[in-house]
Amino acid sequence: MSTTMIGLVKEHRGPGAILKEVPIPTCGADEVLVRIKATSICGTDLHIYNWDAWSDKTVVTPNVFGHEFAGIVVEVGERVTNVAIGDYVSAEGHMVCGSCKACRTGNAHVCPNTKSFGITAPGCFAEYAVVKATNIIRNAPDLPYEIACLQDPLGNAVQTVLSGDIVGKSVAIIGVGPIGLLAIQVAKACGAGAIYAADINPNRLELAKKMGADYTINAMETRISKALRELTDGEGVEVVLEMSGNPQAIVDGFEAAANAGRVSLLGIPTKEVSLDLTNQIIFKGLRVEGITGRKMYQTWYQMKGLLNQKRIDLAPVITHRFTLDQYEEAFRLMNQGQCGKIVFTH
Repeated sequence: MSTTMIGLVKEHRGPGAILKEVPIPTCGADEVLVRIKATSICGTDLHIYNWDAWSDKTVVTPNVFGHEFAGIVVEVGERVTNVAIGDYVSAEGHMVCGSCKACRTGNAHVCPNTKSFGITAPGCFAEYAVVKATNIIRNAPDLPYEIACLQDPLGNAVQTVLSGDIVGKSVAIIGVGPIGLLAIQVAKACGAGAIYAADINPNRLELAKKMGADYTINAMETRISKALRELTDGEGVEVVLEMSGNPQAIVDGFEAAANAGRVSLLGIPTKEVSLDLTNQIIFKGLRVEGITGRKMYQTWYQMKGLLNQKRIDLAPVITHRFTLDQYEEAFRLMNQGQCGKIVFTH
């Protein structure tokens, strides 16, 4: 096997990326080497490509980026016992210490010592990637590569939807980018009542209907909180899943939440958000949760149950397929918002 490969590298601390020849990563004693078959672009990758304030503070360069993948194991480290050559796998992207209080109390997803695959450690926009063996997730043999590589964002959706009771409850999903679209199917599969999808992008609202939303709200035409109150006869929505990170949308979500409801926050605002804590949260008796990553590894088992039993169909969320050398076109579409999920076939 060659000692080099082609990878998409964030080489300079500024906008853009470069496709170049880089060394194939070395597999450590507790790691596995994976031949990448498919990857998908995350919103985080777009932040890295565009290079914003978060990227400048967080991302290590030069580095192969990308963290959503499916592939085949081609080498295992000498201490690895849970993975074999030939296994068809994906992986959890948070590499945690395993010894801090968070890790030892079932909260590894918020480990303060986390290293992130494709962000602070080499990622998967390449021919090969090295992954910690403990992070490996085996895939069902009949799961297509392009679906298997979507499990990382699917896990975000699953954790957000299932962070509280959902059965029979009205659910508003604010921001139907790829994770919001996935959340629609998860909520529907898990027995939600009416599902409301809100966004400013007409194309994504059409995709939301295909994914199972009962009602859609164009936030460019009507205020989200007003529309949700009207659609629920003034009662408000029992479960608000905020996926956009837009400050006004976040405020609208709290305003639209029913008394004793739940607001789960996954979207990342780019600036501070001002809330009326007294009237929007305290007197309403709301339960508010911040959501990050996937619960390790509860969320993975939940999503496997949904995927393997065909309770959800992720195919409609994939709108474009490219090869890695077409990355500029892929990221252009991402920046325009004229897409669902974009997959690279390797």
